[in-house]
Amino acid sequence: MRVFITGSKGQLGAAFVKHFQTNGWDYAAADVDTLDISNVNAVMDAVMPYRPGMIINCAAYNLVDKAEAEPAAAYTVNAEGVRNIAIAARRLESTFVHFGTDYVFDGAKKAPYTEKDAVNPLNKYGASKLKGEEYALEVPGALVLRLSWVYGAGHQNFMHKLLGWAKNPGPLRVADDEVSVPTSVGDIVDGTLEALKAGLFGRWNLTNSGLCSRYDWAKVALKEFGVDKEIVPAKMADFNLPAPRPGYSAMSNAALSSELAITIPHWQESVEKFIRENK
Repeated sequence: MRVFITGSKGQLGAAFVKHFQTNGWDYAAADVDTLDISNVNAVMDAVMPYRPGMIINCAAYNLVDKAEAEPAAAYTVNAEGVRNIAIAARRLESTFVHFGTDYVFDGAKKAPYTEKDAVNPLNKYGASKLKGEEYALEVPGALVLRLSWVYGAGHQNFMHKLLGWAKNPGPLRVADDEVSVPTSVGDIVDGTLEALKAGLFGRWNLTNSGLCSRYDWAKVALKEFGVDKEIVPAKMADFNLPAPRPGYSAMSNAALSSELAITIPHWQESVEKFIRENK
């Protein structure tokens, strides 16, 4: 089967490309430098001649704070761009895979969110991603996988930023009241392919297992990196970030794990493995 992947140079898209290359898949890849997904004609010109049996959309505007000041830019990519790709998928009758976010939740539940829980995004980024989910699910048989705290090879993730912050003098302050699930791109690729193999469609939570605070994650990561740095707990409010964030957005992967009869690795296991393989 031919696969067309967007957002191919981002950390998630690059992980899919690596898998495709390693396993001899027939695929075409595009990123923002070669395809403007906000332009429906450009999407059609790129996708239709290739006639993929599957389209995997990893393209996203994920600058959460910047989205508060420029919501139109976030909606252009996270909503309108998804709608354009969905149009191509419907015309070709291709399987459509899209990725959502835990930021569609407001954190009020204080327990792991399931696929049945009501959504209420607190920021423009979350709202734009939620609209993108809706467009994706207009494609018959579409698979939407909600992710959280994604990390992989690249700069736009917490662990890369953490190493930069650790170089600054003085103790490192990290929020202990922001809770979710760090999720490895490697485990996302594996989980996605298992879901596709099983013929799943609709909306599912795909995260690593367990949950933690940013503070917990930072302690584990810096220890594995071998960085000797004092870390002190702080509060989200201390950082005065432009975009409000849910204090609790951990999602349960129980439904997906049960449906696929798999065990998704614990977040700490995957963080330690990723650092060992990449530091």
